[in-house]
Amino acid sequence: MKRLLMIGSLGLAVLCAGVGVAPRHGEAAGKVFAHDVYFTLKKSTPETRQALVDACQKYLNGHQGTVLFAAGTRAREMKRDVNDTDFDVSLHIHFEDEAGHAAYQENPRHQEFIAEMNANWKTVRVFDSWVTTVP
Repeated sequence: MKRLLMIGSLGLAVLCAGVGVAPRHGEAAGKVFAHDVYFTLKKSTPETRQALVDACQKYLNGHQGTVLFAAGTRAREMKRDVNDTDFDVSLHIHFEDEAGHAAYQENPRHQEFIAEMNANWKTVRVFDSWVTTVP
């Protein structure tokens, strides 16, 4: 059992070294910066929702420091009392650190996304947090 744990730990260390995971300090130690955005559209149709998801993919995916990217539409079939249904499209980007998020905010592709799509937005809610990811 000890041998398996040692092998697993060694494998994780090699994996982390291979993807350039740098040690973090303070509040962010061992965490990534999660940037979650919830869009409500002025005109919510299947076409306008998909257009926003497509624009997220085009302009917001692949930025330096990104460790996770996802964009999609609200799961309309979920109707439990606890479900917040006041959005149409969600965007989830996790960055290695806050510096990656700051660079993303100023990136011309992000600014182009805003300029191209913001006329369609009724509301935009942004939730930024430090999260621990589990492999």
